[in-house]
Amino acid sequence: MDSIFCSSAEGYPEEEQPITVPDGDSNARFDANLLPVDYQSTSPVSPLFAYPCARTREALEVMREREEWDPCHGLKMRYANPNDGGHAMPTIGAFVQLLPKRLETPRYRATDATVFVCVEGAGTSKIGRRTFDWGPRDIFAAPSWQPVVHKTTADSVLFSFSDRPVQEKLALWQEKRG
Repeated sequence: MDSIFCSSAEGYPEEEQPITVPDGDSNARFDANLLPVDYQSTSPVSPLFAYPCARTREALEVMREREEWDPCHGLKMRYANPNDGGHAMPTIGAFVQLLPKRLETPRYRATDATVFVCVEGAGTSKIGRRTFDWGPRDIFAAPSWQPVVHKTTADSVLFSFSDRPVQEKLALWQEKRG
């Protein structure tokens, strides 16, 4: 499959962006499965946009108890926009996954290019023909359509992001397991 990659960035003219809302505002307004009564979404981006690590970790532990493990992903969850249940951002998908100790996933590949960040734990990932060791704060990437196999040596949490939302909207996203 042929791929075309493009990117752009726009710098902010000041050293820091001004803080316009108090700490915790978005969580109070949007994180309890509630919305202000007259709220009208004006953006395709999640109004929450802050997803505390501790709450994410709690959700993974609750899911662990249900034992609904995906062979390729362990327990993988998608960060969602509370307005519509879609991706938190219209062009970048954000995910978190729990991989239990001594898990070796079968080969998995997808058309989205994915960047992984190890939050906790340790393991290796074979991506294409190369193997990468990882531990907390390590970053590694799986290019589009390259097979990935994760192998853990400890319970591990990986955060990842990809261009999957764009590919889904354009009906280009595909995956292959095994």
